[in-house]
Amino acid sequence: MQTSVIQFIHDTTWTDLPKHVRHQARRCLLDTLGAGISGRATDLSRIVYEFAAAAFGGQGARLWLDGREVSPPGAALATGMTIDALDIHDGHPLTKGHAGAAVVPGLFATLSSPAAAGLSGEAFLTALVIGYEIALRAGLALHDTACDYHTSGAWNALGVAALAARRIGLTRGQTRHALGIAEYHGPRSQMMRCIDHPTMLKDGSGWGAMTGISSALLAQADFTGAPAVTVESDAVAKIWQDLGSCWHITDQYFKPHAVCRWAQPAIEAALKLQHDYEIAPVHIKRVRVTTFHEAVRLNCRYPQSTEQAQYSLPFPLAAALVHGRLGVAELTGAALTDPAVGQLVERVEMNEDPKYNQRFPAKRLARVEIETLDGGKFKSGDFEADWEAGSPPSDSELIKKFRRLAGGQLPDDRAEKMEHAVWHCEELPELSKLLTLLMPPRTKD
Repeated sequence: MQTSVIQFIHDTTWTDLPKHVRHQARRCLLDTLGAGISGRATDLSRIVYEFAAAAFGGQGARLWLDGREVSPPGAALATGMTIDALDIHDGHPLTKGHAGAAVVPGLFATLSSPAAAGLSGEAFLTALVIGYEIALRAGLALHDTACDYHTSGAWNALGVAALAARRIGLTRGQTRHALGIAEYHGPRSQMMRCIDHPTMLKDGSGWGAMTGISSALLAQADFTGAPAVTVESDAVAKIWQDLGSCWHITDQYFKPHAVCRWAQPAIEAALKLQHDYEIAPVHIKRVRVTTFHEAVRLNCRYPQSTEQAQYSLPFPLAAALVHGRLGVAELTGAALTDPAVGQLVERVEMNEDPKYNQRFPAKRLARVEIETLDGGKFKSGDFEADWEAGSPPSDSELIKKFRRLAGGQLPDDRAEKMEHAVWHCEELPELSKLLTLLMPPRTKD
């Protein structure tokens, strides 16, 4: 199994990727860039950028929309945490986490100017797919064999180590050690701790990206760390046996809202009821939410920060009903103390359904009942969040989301150029055009 995984990492080419996988790679790249660009407006990103500049000084990578040069591990950390900052990036249901939030910044961290000069768009996207595939299978393997529920950094570190091993030209033996180092040092942080006590810690993807890059660099210097048991153990062999023929990147969901995915079925069910029955927030007597256990634990009702708002269900649901929408503006700043939202939050009840628990994580379901002051009762029935892999957003919907997210940080023409560069990435002879667009904006591009 070890040999076939390492062969996949080093020998996969653009022509090996089916057309729909190539298409999905572009979609994931565009969506993750949008999340990172928008995340630059957060306090979390500001803090981690300053930390990376101070603690990870060096050469080899530049911070997005900042331009300061830092070491590749520092860039991977800062960019990964920035992508994680708004919780609006893509994800994977069965791993209960996120590959792209580490894989994309990890790949960009390998693009120092000399190395990037000869890297084509095809090679870039191929490495991206390899990172996703290794990360997601490592996640499935870890969930299959570990007793704890760990953050994504515990396993997406292996995807970053894999693409970095390919990018910097490790031998196959060194690549095996890089995977082992990444597995050993990947952050096995407790996900439900951050659910119960939301802070800037988030999902560990920044640390996973940093660990993956560091692991490849250590292996390059002949630091040993093999085996990665989530790759080589007989107990997980079935997870790796279809590598290169079954593509887990196509199982990604996308997020229309900047909150935990577990909250989104209930939020969308409530918005649908409001739209269908023209329910004004002031007429709502009670909102009953019934969902699965993990979502019920998203019970921060009066957030003091955007992080707490993202790991809440009652607050963003109330905000969505009050404003008729749920964007970044409804989850930050003065919106956190909106009195109308606060009053509606008090009327949200949270209930757990054992049937929904049994279907989690493959299905994340909720149902909502809105009771109005005049005695009306409106029920949603079972609801699943929009933009799952089985009902994905169209390309135009993802582009619209990207422009919405990028618009707060970039001029419209610059955002359009980035979108075009990503959508036609495989046509680029080298990556300088895309890299330039991620440097600090100028008055004219």
